[in-house]
Amino acid sequence: MELRLQNLTKIFIDKTKTETRAVDNLDVVIESGTLVGLLGPSGCGKSTTLFLIAGLHEPTSGRIFFGEDDVTRLTPDKRGIGLVFQNYALYPHMTVRQNIMFPLENQNIARDEALEITQEIANLVGIGNLLERKPAQLSG
Repeated sequence: MELRLQNLTKIFIDKTKTETRAVDNLDVVIESGTLVGLLGPSGCGKSTTLFLIAGLHEPTSGRIFFGEDDVTRLTPDKRGIGLVFQNYALYPHMTVRQNIMFPLENQNIARDEALEITQEIANLVGIGNLLERKPAQLSG
């Protein structure tokens, strides 16, 4: 199935109202069966783009198509795709909740908001019941 990103933009706004444009008007068409790699320096929007495709982030503007279907506003569980990074990059001494919250807190997102985002994301991907486990306690 073809993947099409149309004028995709994601802007993050921190608590001081500072805007960070992580993805800026990205236009990409990936034909069915094509293997693609996203390369670039840290902070250039690779992970954000993948999170947008998976539905873990909502775009500020633009659209995402799987074939002819506009999936921009669909939740991750309705998209029928998965997202797994090659290296888990999990901190073994931290719980699932702490691992998910870690990058949020590093972006100076308030703890209450980070907790809320963490719970929402965990529920979306079906691991809300695993948040207090450590990585070694998870299967697969």
